[in-house]
Amino acid sequence: MTLSVVIVNYNVKYFLEQCLESVFASDTGDVDKEVFVVDNDSVDDSVEMVRRRFPQVNLIANTENVGFAKANNQALKLCTGDYLLLLNPDTIVERDTFAKCIEFMEATPDCGGLGVKMIDGKGNFLKESKRGFPSPETSFYKISGLIRLFPHSKKIGAYYMGHLPDDETNEVEILPGAFMMLSRKAFDAIGLLDESYFMYGEDIDYSWRIRLAGFKNYYLPQARIIHYKGESTKKSSINYVYTFYNAMSIFVSHYFSGSNARLFNALLHVAIWLRASLSFAERIAKKLALPVVDFAVAFGGFVAIKHLWATYWAANVNYYPPEYTYLVIPAYILALMVSTWLCGGYDKPIKLGKVIKGMAIGLALLLAFYSLLDESQRYSRMLLILGSAWTTLVMIADRTLLGLAGVDGYTVFAKRKKVCLIVGEPDECHRVAEMYKSLNLAPTVDVNTTETPRLPDLIRYHNAGQVVFCSKNIPAQEIITLMASLKTTGIEYKIAPSESDYIIGSNGIDTDDDGVAVPIETIASPSSQRKKRLFDIATALLLTLATPVLIWFQHDPKHYVGHCLSVLIGRYTWVGYTNRKGIFAPSDIMDCPSPQLASRLNYKYMQKYSLSTDWAILVRNITKI
Repeated sequence: MTLSVVIVNYNVKYFLEQCLESVFASDTGDVDKEVFVVDNDSVDDSVEMVRRRFPQVNLIANTENVGFAKANNQALKLCTGDYLLLLNPDTIVERDTFAKCIEFMEATPDCGGLGVKMIDGKGNFLKESKRGFPSPETSFYKISGLIRLFPHSKKIGAYYMGHLPDDETNEVEILPGAFMMLSRKAFDAIGLLDESYFMYGEDIDYSWRIRLAGFKNYYLPQARIIHYKGESTKKSSINYVYTFYNAMSIFVSHYFSGSNARLFNALLHVAIWLRASLSFAERIAKKLALPVVDFAVAFGGFVAIKHLWATYWAANVNYYPPEYTYLVIPAYILALMVSTWLCGGYDKPIKLGKVIKGMAIGLALLLAFYSLLDESQRYSRMLLILGSAWTTLVMIADRTLLGLAGVDGYTVFAKRKKVCLIVGEPDECHRVAEMYKSLNLAPTVDVNTTETPRLPDLIRYHNAGQVVFCSKNIPAQEIITLMASLKTTGIEYKIAPSESDYIIGSNGIDTDDDGVAVPIETIASPSSQRKKRLFDIATALLLTLATPVLIWFQHDPKHYVGHCLSVLIGRYTWVGYTNRKGIFAPSDIMDCPSPQLASRLNYKYMQKYSLSTDWAILVRNITKI
């Protein structure tokens, strides 16, 4: 066997399917290959898809998430190839990627590890294709932002080895974990991946061990892949920062000693807290910025209206007591804002109709509450109405200005959907066009495959904003070439795999806006998350109050109050899914489901979430809290 390909998958069925299509469509010359897929207990039917569509794959289906390093080792122990490739599932290889890599490694005896040129889903070069060792100094230049000012400096830009041309073959220090090809000699010398690393850091460790064993790592830009590398919120999370730097701490403990190790670890811990603090502050600032502005401007308007009303209606500017200004008005505004939030007025993309609906409901509730107050506490119904009208205008104005400023997610004026060019044979183009029509995504224009060289002209002629390549008809090599050559046009690229009812979009693997277009309402949507959290709070409060009665019916009473409080504070949810801790699981809707059925129920729960499902599961298991 010449080449062994190892892919570790975790809940990315759509990307894995397309990755495997490209792997089996690749040409390794006169050599053969074997492919291993190790699934880390995915709940999205990945295992079933591989068994159905790719029976030639050597599938290892774990019943738990054992981590990236251990999962790779499971397959590496079985590999028989002269060359071994660790490949991410969120990648697409060209037809000749493997052949070029094997040819280079055969001609370069000291090559122990090889990386390739990676581009993202928009045709942009990924700097992670060639990296230097993340020493404290190079990490500082990256974290501080100096690397952006001097990206091509050999010293300051060392993290991404910016002094080396992107299109030139060179020796590098660190190989990307998304595509890491090893020679059998290097693998025999260094052994398996270090399972101390659960996720992140194992590519740095392995690259370092290749060099310690006397081999070299190379970057080969003539071989290319698409890598849907995620750059969204998860990489700014405290959990990601801690996990990544903890992996680096493990690396230091393995390869450094004495004062160097202590200094390096001290710098790592400073980096952990600095990055975590900055990430936390950034997320809080992003979440609170708009509500704070809404509140501040609304409060100013309320106070101005109060002064005008007191001056011209009561003829006394001090007619209203201070508590009205500093207690009642803020309470009014907060009630209006909470109502707007519940109606989705703070969700992205912004919809002004939800803002108006939330304000109207909030005002109606405030007026109803106002009518129940004692006469001495009724300051002015007219002030409440005028202040609410002002707050509504403020919220509309804030969102409109953000939209006009081009802030993502705040476009309040509906834009005409730009034409989508579908590139492929007539039958496949028609299939994808019907999919677009059913999802109401964009008007489409079919392009015959023989016209791909004229794609730039067609984009300009049709004023297109999207291009969808039918992977059944267009080779990955041609797709990558077109994406790379058109990357400056601002076009969104998507790929429609054959025999599938989804479209892989231009964003990263962990984004939801146009990453994978499928006609489902996922539990990840803001409205679903909000409804689920409010359900948890309301039912937890209700069950806590009902403790004196319900605790007598519990199978295990000692956990009852603790579980109610854990759900109330958000540590747990009543019905968990994937990595979200829950008191119950979607499979608890029935008695003793098989592991396969439990996995499917979990996936369906995430696809089509509804409060009725949570309620049904909670009621069914009311004696097991």
